[in-house]
Amino acid sequence: MIIEGAQSLENNKQIVNALNVFPVPDGDTGTNMSLTMQSAVREVRTKSGESLEEVADGLANGSLMGARGNSGVILSQLFRGFAKGAKDKNRLNVKDLANLLKSGADTAYKAVMKPVEGTILTVARESAEKALEFAETETDVVAFMEKVIDAADESLKRTPEMLKVLKDAGVVDSGGKGLLYFYMGALAALTGKSSVIDEEPSVEMVTVEHDLPEGDIEFGYCTEFIIHGNNVDIDALKNKLKVIGDSLLVVGNETVVKVHIHTNHPGQAMEHALEVGYLADIKIDNMRLQSRPHETYGEEKKIAAQGKDFGFITVTMGNGLTTIFKDLGVDHVIEGGQTMNPSTEDFVKAIEGIQADTIFLLPNNGNIIMAANQAKEISSKNIIVIPSKSVPQGITAMLAFNPEATGAENQEGMQEALKNVKTGQVTYAVRDTSYNDMIINKDDILGIGDGEIQAAGKSIDEVSIQLLKNLVTEDDEMITLLYGQDIQEEDAEALIEEIESHFPHCDIEIYYGGQPLYYYIFSVE
Repeated sequence: MIIEGAQSLENNKQIVNALNVFPVPDGDTGTNMSLTMQSAVREVRTKSGESLEEVADGLANGSLMGARGNSGVILSQLFRGFAKGAKDKNRLNVKDLANLLKSGADTAYKAVMKPVEGTILTVARESAEKALEFAETETDVVAFMEKVIDAADESLKRTPEMLKVLKDAGVVDSGGKGLLYFYMGALAALTGKSSVIDEEPSVEMVTVEHDLPEGDIEFGYCTEFIIHGNNVDIDALKNKLKVIGDSLLVVGNETVVKVHIHTNHPGQAMEHALEVGYLADIKIDNMRLQSRPHETYGEEKKIAAQGKDFGFITVTMGNGLTTIFKDLGVDHVIEGGQTMNPSTEDFVKAIEGIQADTIFLLPNNGNIIMAANQAKEISSKNIIVIPSKSVPQGITAMLAFNPEATGAENQEGMQEALKNVKTGQVTYAVRDTSYNDMIINKDDILGIGDGEIQAAGKSIDEVSIQLLKNLVTEDDEMITLLYGQDIQEEDAEALIEEIESHFPHCDIEIYYGGQPLYYYIFSVE
């Protein structure tokens, strides 16, 4: 059921992507959910022949580590709830399935600080509540799942009535649609329809890395293994392992635990593990050898920031933007953003490569903040997430950093700085729609300001000027233009001259961003 559900999501991810509220070319909910599921499936396949409870834990852990975007994080929390409901179960009947669905919805709601109705949460909750009703009279699993799917579909159709932005855009919630496809795939498995999921994700994350001098590695062996045991005390195990290394990651439950640690004594790590169970999937890599030139052994190189008080990780796309963040002191840039949301695991791996007392994460996208926060919860390091929702906010936060201040003082200052910048973006429409009384045709140029479509037309420059007229006030002092990979420098310079004529009271700066999809990104301060 899990594999077929994942395959159903993969087959229909573009349909889910197309349900973006704005008709811009960065709809990625379907891709995020599919990649999250593929991570879950890889973990589940390691549990072949294991108990139902262990398979459910594999589903939860795999989806957690591979969660991408808000939709992927919420999906992982649904599966976490499923795993709670599957505890001590060998087989599932209709009532058990209903309880699993309810447990999943409850867990997902608790994981979200401010749950919003009209989203995947609503579809999960309402279909789970109906599932409990159906389970009172229905005993056939196939008939039960058909009814659950119908209930989920009805809930999905109501989402535009709960969220005005969905109604205005003429779409249903994309996350809810993805969940519906997962349920439909699970039903296909029950009825004997089968397909095979591709082992490799259809979208690959790329990270920007730097060579690590061999002598800078404090703990030389990257050690990973899985423990199978009974009543494993995860906290006690963490306490034993943390004194022999760093980059410690321990996830799982009382019977299956995944361990990752950098240590100089992998044997000691495994001895501690053997005290509570037996080991599987043991993997030990000598990072000092991997750090030598031409001897990477297929592993990504680690980033050194040894002896530092503060480290920084950010997310962006475009070689120009990467250079800007590097120049501002960012240690590690994860290449991603719209269409390519990094997973929780991408953040965890980046965190592992930075040796600093405090590490700041700047997601630069509202859809990536949840994955960053999950990485913070998983990591044993001191992590501060600055909830930047755009590249201009991320740049402004880095400019506000004070190396003489404490981590807490910088957190307050950087978060306060986010309030002082407005973000504008110029892109194009991928479908016909209407928004706030604007008629938008496919391929029209769109100007998006602080999350709202504020201008539309046929000319990139005209839409850019109209967007800025909506964003810039007499109190603003600076406009920064970041031009994308599809804009020539001379065209950007010509636009700057026009901007100067309209806003003579503002200082104007221009930089090459190299970002895809967005012709221009504007920062207004």
